[in-house]
Amino acid sequence: MGCFLLMAYLDSTRHDHEGTLTSLDMQVGIMRKGPSTRASGFTESVIREMTRLCQAYGAVNLAQGFPDFDPPVSIKRAAATAISKGYNQYSTTYGAMGLRKAIARKVKSYNHIDCNVDEITVTCGTTEGMIASELALLDRGDEVVIFEPFYENYGPDAILSGAKCRYVRLREPDFKIEAETLKQAFNHKTKAVIINTPHNPTGRVLTSQELGLVRDLCQDYDSYAITDEIYEHIMYDGHKHVSIGSLPGMEDRTITISGFSKTYSVTGWRVGYVVAPKSLTSAIRKVHDFLTVCAPTPLQEACTAALQLPESYYEQLRENYRKGREMLVESLKNAGFGVFKPEGAYYVWTTTDDTGFEDDRKLALHLITKIRVGGVPGSSFFHNPSHGRLRFRFSFSKKPETIRRAIKRLERFSPKHPATRPDHRLPCRLAMTAGS
Repeated sequence: MGCFLLMAYLDSTRHDHEGTLTSLDMQVGIMRKGPSTRASGFTESVIREMTRLCQAYGAVNLAQGFPDFDPPVSIKRAAATAISKGYNQYSTTYGAMGLRKAIARKVKSYNHIDCNVDEITVTCGTTEGMIASELALLDRGDEVVIFEPFYENYGPDAILSGAKCRYVRLREPDFKIEAETLKQAFNHKTKAVIINTPHNPTGRVLTSQELGLVRDLCQDYDSYAITDEIYEHIMYDGHKHVSIGSLPGMEDRTITISGFSKTYSVTGWRVGYVVAPKSLTSAIRKVHDFLTVCAPTPLQEACTAALQLPESYYEQLRENYRKGREMLVESLKNAGFGVFKPEGAYYVWTTTDDTGFEDDRKLALHLITKIRVGGVPGSSFFHNPSHGRLRFRFSFSKKPETIRRAIKRLERFSPKHPATRPDHRLPCRLAMTAGS
């Protein structure tokens, strides 16, 4: 009876007149509030989880898309010089003037988008550029079209922005945009479509004709295109990069996002940029300011130097990655994976039907713990994980010797080798995201 009276007393005194927890709550250890419902809508990155597992087991990391080699010496020297010369405090919130001028020149000459420094915001990588753009553009109840498979950040970004996602499949084997399927995804609530070209994870390079389909729908439904073009310089076999912002009619309907991480092998520097019409740039800059204030000041100076590299640098970059692509594609075929040869970016998208594994998560753990090679489960690139259970992604953004080491280890994964038999005793603790 005494316990009952105590509980009744606690219940009657738990909240003050404003509905907040009282000191009595804290004394007895009662906790009513927790993480937001937004945060519960997605989990940690599977890609970054694979990197941690690779480190724990000494596996060759072909999971996360970062180079294992340094950027050009001239860029490193520019960063060191900027630090020694005192570029160590906040820059202008939306980016150093010298960098924005250099970006404007590059965007005009390479992307064929005519912009000025007032339409450019320098961000902490394209990751921040994407979430800042979505927060600045989207309202709760708006809809966003996302092509899938898709880089895993896009889903959580939309959730954080309060928007609803509509997914459009890029069908195998060519991953082309299908006009009728895309039309069905658009309606009067469609505020934006997210485009990634060259595409992660499939390596597809979208054509001007496909982007024209997107343009027409954006005009018909008064929608915007948000483009992730971080792999814009990495293409093979004569494929050319096209920015949808360069198409007639998209000048005021496009948010173009790119950066320095992939092209210049500085993924840890976290410098990207957003190009958008002035009305949108104003909103993006406000969000950016309160998210991160500014990108690293000395590294902005170094990125200005990066944009002065000659065309031969980009040619050599593509050739080096092309060689890595050829090496890894052949090895994966020999190991029993079905391979979609990428047109751009530095990933190989594969099928796993003939590997003996029916679950991509168990395959990931087997590869890391037994074969000592890391990749990314395909299910993390789909809003419905079941759609990617027989898909897998590998990165070839590595030195030739690293790829050769991975190839040597993958020889143990040949379907004829006992090591390929699934070990169903392996724990399966991978946390899959809602959404590369």
